Amino acid sequence: MARLRLSQKRIIAAAQLGDAGVTRGRLRWELSKGRWQTVLPSVYAMFDGPLQEQQRLIAALLYGGPAAQLTGAAALGVHGLRNVPKDRFIRVLVPVGRRVRSSGFVRIHRTTRPDPFARPNGVLRLTSPARSVVEAGRLCDDRRRVRAMVAESVQSGLCRPDELVRELGRAARAGTAALRASVREVVDGVRSVAEGEARTLLRRSRVLPEMVWNPALSTPAGAPLPTPDGWVADVDLALEIDSRAYHLSPEDWERTMRHHARLAAAGAVVLHFSPRQVRDDPRGFVETVERAYLARLSEGYRSRIHAS
Repeated sequence: MARLRLSQKRIIAAAQLGDAGVTRGRLRWELSKGRWQTVLPSVYAMFDGPLQEQQRLIAALLYGGPAAQLTGAAALGVHGLRNVPKDRFIRVLVPVGRRVRSSGFVRIHRTTRPDPFARPNGVLRLTSPARSVVEAGRLCDDRRRVRAMVAESVQSGLCRPDELVRELGRAARAGTAALRASVREVVDGVRSVAEGEARTLLRRSRVLPEMVWNPALSTPAGAPLPTPDGWVADVDLALEIDSRAYHLSPEDWERTMRHHARLAAAGAVVLHFSPRQVRDDPRGFVETVERAYLARLSEGYRSRIHAS
């Protein structure tokens, strides 16, 4: 009993109390004295006062039953993602035949497709990062939040683009327009919200060819070059969107300048923009890139840098 209380942070299900020899009379007495509290139907906290987030997650899984899986925004928070869509409910997947209803802060989602890649995290059972992203994205209608979540999940190494594509292919299409668009972006190489917004704007241009995002570059001799955010291959035009989040220290700024210098030395033109410039002056942003592209064409420049 003591080990169970410790591992589950003093959250316990009614069935576990019985296994531990606690009678219904004892349960009623503890509840009546206010020493314990009912968190969810047949799930109790062996203390009074508010629950911490970890305790709420444990309670949600105990309520869902032995085969329950934590998913969506709550699971992504445990996986370590920062850009998680807001959700006031904890989402729990249960097998379709499980007789349990949504209650309180828990929303039950019955599924014929439990996640075979679910993983334990202490006493928690989480759907895989890719499944968690898809489940969270289906419930969010804010394109920017969905884009940020998908981009970070790939940029951080939590998911691979092909894993997201696989999960999307298995999901119902309802409510997934923003999610599918964001996944297409990361498949094309986009790795941030600002890059996604830039890509959307530049694809509308009647002047520019299709831009490649985060390509691997090399010199004609095969020496590797820094990877820019965006790249116009036929004129060696690089696009960098310099977020303050990645350039707060002198070391970060110096690294950016070294990358710029190496690309320029190889013959590339490098354009720098802030995310705010892209967002607040979209027309000016696109026109600047178009002018740089046309200038390279008028010079008769021929690409010397290999992109893949």
